[in-house]
Amino acid sequence: MEIAKILDATGLACPMPIVKTKKAIEDVNTGEILEVQATDAGAKSDLTAWTKSSGHELVDSKEDNGVYTFYVKKG
Repeated sequence: MEIAKILDATGLACPMPIVKTKKAIEDVNTGEILEVQATDAGAKSDLTAWTKSSGHELVDSKEDNGVYTFYVKKG
């Protein structure tokens, strides 16, 4: 998977990971992947809901040592 941009939202509490993701997705082209790294456990449900409502696609996500990584494909 080719990553167009990486957003480091670690250490930020809700709703900041979503706010930063909304801004960062503007910097990638349609079809490209934005990688979002967050430590807020609520980011998983927030990003899932946001991608569905905004027309983007959550391609994959993983958790490693308290860091959640999301791969959002711009719609």
